Amino acid sequence: MLTTKIPHTFSRNGYYYFSRRVPSDLMHHYNYHRIVQSLRTRRNGVAKSRSTLLASQLDSYWAQLRLANADIPGKSMLSNTNDLSKTAIDSTESISIEAALKIYLKQKNAGKGKTFKAAAERACRYLSDVAGSKSLHEYSRNDALTFRNALIERGLAGSSVARVFNTVSAIFNFTSNELALELRNPFRGVYFDKADGVSKRLPIPTSTIRTIQKSCKEHDDDCRWLVALISDSGLRLSEAAGLTLADINITDDVPHLLVRPNTFRNLKTAGSERTIPLVGMSQWAARRLINGNLNETNSAAFPRYTKLGIVNANSASASLNKLLKQYVTEGCTMHSFRHSLRDRLRAAECPSDMIDQVGGWAHGSVGKNYGTGYSLKKLQKYLNRIVIQ
Repeated sequence: MLTTKIPHTFSRNGYYYFSRRVPSDLMHHYNYHRIVQSLRTRRNGVAKSRSTLLASQLDSYWAQLRLANADIPGKSMLSNTNDLSKTAIDSTESISIEAALKIYLKQKNAGKGKTFKAAAERACRYLSDVAGSKSLHEYSRNDALTFRNALIERGLAGSSVARVFNTVSAIFNFTSNELALELRNPFRGVYFDKADGVSKRLPIPTSTIRTIQKSCKEHDDDCRWLVALISDSGLRLSEAAGLTLADINITDDVPHLLVRPNTFRNLKTAGSERTIPLVGMSQWAARRLINGNLNETNSAAFPRYTKLGIVNANSASASLNKLLKQYVTEGCTMHSFRHSLRDRLRAAECPSDMIDQVGGWAHGSVGKNYGTGYSLKKLQKYLNRIVIQ
């Protein structure tokens, strides 16, 4: 609803927005009947001056448009290149998908890493390839359904289709809210089978883990150190491959490692930041890493996978999954160690919220987020129960 004290404005969440209806005689220049623009202020005085300036600019521009359309002598001899009626200021209601993407990334990309930006750009590129590059309000439900079908025809699994749709919807919703646009999101609620084509990751049996760990000691190289480190810690592959030597502490009463953001990689979620006691083969691997780099203090623990200054989790996954292939059945990958760790801790009668703390999994209830969590000593006690002798 428009405010009464400051003409041509309305307030949303405490911020002022400029809003002006396009005159009916000039509507053929526009794609929408109203111009809306954030004034980016909560202060009445600033909002009033900015609104007055925008209104004045519009009145001046509309006067030029009317003059250009007026029936004046010699109008037919005017050059089309100078015809003011051929141009019009863009309404924020007709913002393009490319402009919306820029707004989204400018506000949301801070600290997210390259993959966040790449995923957003890829999703918008897929959309433009299928439905064309349009203004947001021009996309229809039919475009959304065609987009869904095209993604499925590409061979994308249901989970991948979901990620693309979630990204496009997020861009629509964020831009609409940021600019106070009244847009219906045609990509919301589109049905597709999220489980289609998704292969279930299986846990690695305990006997197989024992065989793999024995092989790691026999070969004793950096690739096997990485496998061993993950096998008894439940680390994600990117978390482990992106560790620095400073993240590893083998001299404390409870040897442990710190899972925290660093120059090589961010973490999947805020809850992923944690401290994990080192036990069994994870402690063996950590000692091999430290003892092999005594003159280093803050370098990458696995330089093989951080050559360009950022962890290459895809390269690590490809090489290590190939290494595992001779030991595991189809459906098991490096990520399966996390599934196995959860089962092994359950078998050790470890409390579920402690399991979540070790693996950096989201807690099941709000109450479990209160407090500082379990001590390293308590975590070490349960992790020692799963060590394979």
